[in-house]
Amino acid sequence: MTVTVSQPTDADRAHWADLYRGYARFYELPMADDTLDTVWGWIHDPDMAFWCRLARDESRTPIGLMHFRAMPSPLRGRLVGFLDDLFVAPEARGSGAVDALFSDLTTHARHQGWKVVRWITADDNYRARTVYDKLSRKTQWNTYQLDIEG
Repeated sequence: MTVTVSQPTDADRAHWADLYRGYARFYELPMADDTLDTVWGWIHDPDMAFWCRLARDESRTPIGLMHFRAMPSPLRGRLVGFLDDLFVAPEARGSGAVDALFSDLTTHARHQGWKVVRWITADDNYRARTVYDKLSRKTQWNTYQLDIEG
């Protein structure tokens, strides 16, 4: 399969939403329409340092998505990249979509002057971790979350 990567257009909204809902289901998180509206707005806001890429099959149908953003790295005194979301439709896994998305991310990171791109994944996401181990190096950092109520 030949996979291409591009930014989403207005015509991609329904496919993108289906993929993002699939991502949320994978992590057993709810996905509300207002969340979809907010994230779609970020993707198209030229003042927001937040990007989306869609992997497409030969028919140009989106089969995967990637959301990433700029993130300050105070110890480096510069911006780096942060990969928030990566999802490929189950039927398209193994198609080369992840490699194509990471290739595009690498190009974007170089263009932005980012020296690193970081991300987190679930400890039990073994399939993704196998791919990440081939594409990158695992850091020593554990991730914690401070939940703020109200």
